[in-house]
Amino acid sequence: MDLTIAETAERTGLTAHTLRYYERDGLMLEVPRSSSGHRRYSEGELGWIELITRLRTTGMPIRDVRRYAQLVRAGEGNEAERLEILCRHRDAVRDRLEAEARHLAAIERKIAVYLGEADNCH
Repeated sequence: MDLTIAETAERTGLTAHTLRYYERDGLMLEVPRSSSGHRRYSEGELGWIELITRLRTTGMPIRDVRRYAQLVRAGEGNEAERLEILCRHRDAVRDRLEAEARHLAAIERKIAVYLGEADNCH
């Protein structure tokens, strides 16, 4: 399967502009081109786009995504550094989730006060 940039944008929910930016900024691994020079995306590229979108959505800084992509492009032998980047990000996401859970609990307690301890909130 080879998708155009427009088809890839539709499949991923990103814009063509964002996909070009990802490539220009070193976030993509390698996007093959057709003989006419147009970008062609395969399932592998779609999987990578999904990963970096998730990393960005969960707050990984662009510089860390870029470094991770550099390491993957470099091939074997740097897996320990890749793991370190992902573990550090996982820990940051966990910390934010724990903080969000504490915030939610405080909101739930306040709702309970207003509802007189009954849970009638929709």
